[in-house]
Amino acid sequence: MPANDTARPLTITEQARRAQLVGVTIELVARHGYPGTSLARIAEAAGISKAAVLYHFATKDAVVQAAYGSVLDSLTGYVGTAVDAASGSAAVEAYIRSLILYLHDHPDHTRMIVEGLSGATGIDDTPHAPSRRDVVASLIEAAKEAGDYRPGVDAQATAVIVNGAVDAIVSENLANTGFDTTHAAEVLIAMLRAACGR
Repeated sequence: MPANDTARPLTITEQARRAQLVGVTIELVARHGYPGTSLARIAEAAGISKAAVLYHFATKDAVVQAAYGSVLDSLTGYVGTAVDAASGSAAVEAYIRSLILYLHDHPDHTRMIVEGLSGATGIDDTPHAPSRRDVVASLIEAAKEAGDYRPGVDAQATAVIVNGAVDAIVSENLANTGFDTTHAAEVLIAMLRAACGR
């Protein structure tokens, strides 16, 4: 939406331009980091003037926040589809596999998330947000109700451990692109089955 006009709907051309700017910003932040991504660099990569960028986004942080939101929408849509197609412990495993696979296959998105959470962007999300833990805890509770996990499993603590392990796998893949994330996901799932299964 144009930076100074929040009332009227976007035209198709404006929607396309904003999508282009978001895509360019994701690539630039992944390559240069948040500090190395300027409005001028975004404009140059998009082939437009800085003033044209400011027509759509009032500040650099505004376009970075839009890019972060776009990445999260894509990620949660992909993982949500995988989880919704499963039930019980299979849904927990679908969460692990799909999240790790998506972040492996979209390294620019992974770096966008890391940079977005750096604290300098004005994004108030955190890797330890209660909502992230609660989503996984609810899947674990459902696996307990389905009889796949033992009744005594602590869903909240297990969710923290699962998310921490996923983060470690993704972080290792960023540092070492040869790291086998698919194998690591299966090791995590095997550990979860051993610790929680009946």
